[in-house]
Amino acid sequence: PSNVLEAEAFAELFDGFSIGSNDLTQLALGLDRDSERVATLFDERRPTVQALAAMLIEKAHAKGKKVGICGQAPSDYPEFAAFLVEKGIDSLSLNPDALLRTVKKVAELEAALGLVG
Repeated sequence: PSNVLEAEAFAELFDGFSIGSNDLTQLALGLDRDSERVATLFDERRPTVQALAAMLIEKAHAKGKKVGICGQAPSDYPEFAAFLVEKGIDSLSLNPDALLRTVKKVAELEAALGLVG
């Protein structure tokens, strides 16, 4: 989360940004992602995580930098991938089993938003 808040300064040093959805979720929510005790609370779709991802995308783009995401979230939750596309993410990392399904949904969303064509 601190890297998101300081993104403008990092943008002076970096060529772009990559959001680790698992790391961001763990740190933003203060949860151990490997603990079965809090596993039900670990969710990338929580408003805090989404707000931080959106904030980074906005700050990075304001500095002319691209943003991608890696981790399970875009593969596991199509609605999270859609949220990121709506916020202007530049790239999504996907599991092979989610690739075709997610690419189709992203293409449909981008067309609906007027981002292609």
